[in-house]
Amino acid sequence: MDIRNFFFKNRSFTPIPVALSIIYFAQSDNNYILFGAITLLLGEGIRMWSVSYAGGETRTTKVGAPSLCTAGPYGFVRNPIYVGNMLMYLGIVIIAGSPNPTLMIITTMTFFLIQYSLIISLEEEKLSELFGEEYNVYRKNVRSIIPRIYRWKTNDNRSPLPFMKLIKTEKRTLQNVMFILTLIIIRINYL
Repeated sequence: MDIRNFFFKNRSFTPIPVALSIIYFAQSDNNYILFGAITLLLGEGIRMWSVSYAGGETRTTKVGAPSLCTAGPYGFVRNPIYVGNMLMYLGIVIIAGSPNPTLMIITTMTFFLIQYSLIISLEEEKLSELFGEEYNVYRKNVRSIIPRIYRWKTNDNRSPLPFMKLIKTEKRTLQNVMFILTLIIIRINYL
């Protein structure tokens, strides 16, 4: 089995050890909670903006897409959901604190960079196969995880999901974030 498929299919579960280590090392003398909260909210905002254009297909365990989405945040960066996820975890690490915050940040970001590079390479193969030259032109003009300053001009004029449908689509992510933050609070205050 291609390890990239393993990470793609299990991308909702592979961060669990990272989350558990963040919770385990959480400490109360953190002066950066506000900065962490802003980073977390920025990440969730990017993620929600991305999902509003890509739709519920972002939760699938099968690599592919019904259409090539280049609208909204996808005109700035090809993988905005992953950028949002990394910012969310960075925010959680900052909120939680740690005896060695630099090491915790480096470890967490390294995990996600490795995981997402594997997943992205698999997705890019499939998107190139599905959409051919259209995807290759997009790939040449829009970077994978480092956003462009100006949005790439595209013919994709799809509209974002209505807000309530977006919230329903993102419900699991929002629940997971609240669960992790609750465990951090319990760890800091009671354990």
